Amino acid sequence: MGGDYAPKAIVLGAIAAHQSLNAGEHLVLIGDTEQIKPILAEEGFNPDHFEYVHTDEVIGMGEHPTKAIVQKPNSSIAVGFNLLKEGKIDSFASAGNSGAMLVGAVFSVKTIPGIIRPCLCTILPKIKGGTGLLLDVGANADCKPDILLQFGVLGSLYAENLLQINDPKVALMNIGEEDEKGNMLSMATFPLMKETSLFNFVGNVEGRDLFNEKADVIVCDGFTGNVMLKLAESFYVLTIKKGLKDEFFDRFNYEQYGGSPVLGVNAPVVIGHGISSPLAVKNMILQSREMITTGLVEKIRMAFK
Repeated sequence: MGGDYAPKAIVLGAIAAHQSLNAGEHLVLIGDTEQIKPILAEEGFNPDHFEYVHTDEVIGMGEHPTKAIVQKPNSSIAVGFNLLKEGKIDSFASAGNSGAMLVGAVFSVKTIPGIIRPCLCTILPKIKGGTGLLLDVGANADCKPDILLQFGVLGSLYAENLLQINDPKVALMNIGEEDEKGNMLSMATFPLMKETSLFNFVGNVEGRDLFNEKADVIVCDGFTGNVMLKLAESFYVLTIKKGLKDEFFDRFNYEQYGGSPVLGVNAPVVIGHGISSPLAVKNMILQSREMITTGLVEKIRMAFK
């Protein structure tokens, strides 16, 4: 029930994703079944392909995340996290209130022991093809050096397991490439990353390096990352408005990548864009599936033992 175009866009995305699922993989739709079933009927889709959990409350996009989770226990987000906590579903994805999704993830399945703060990551299209990763992109506006070091580990594991990048190059976002550049946070983080054996650190990168080959994983605080993410998302919109057709900028379309995984919690959780279309929802579901099949959460757990 989350997202600007829910429930229709969510249901249509689930129908599209169903075609790509393997035998033994099932989708559970959590929401108002009285609104869901007519959409399936309109599409001529057999409702028996899905499982359903009925809910009658919805957390609005502008509601306070913690209060909403507590005050609306029968919302699709609250119910979804309860099912995830109880092991009745293997992953949970929603295009709803992102704050409520973050709070729900931390309160229900909890942060993996040893991880200071979970974070959000996003895919970066690379100019020569392939993709990279940027994190954090909004979960933690303020960070400390040891937190950024952990983001490097999380990003490296995601890039290796889901993006199929061998020995990913991890870099720190900064205002210059030199070792001593930056604000207090980046100057304190740099030596930690330089000395670590937890990932392949390649030094500082600048904003102009987001889409080149200097790094596969770029680490920053959530404030910086969110600003860069929103700017990058605008590139695709601007090319459309200007009537430009370009293969590279087409890859900035958020729909292709699904959502932002919450890295560092004890189960796969993906937060979709509030404006998620059916294509974005489909890819969010397939992204969730990959997080399960690659055993990403267990690999993160092992890295932080």
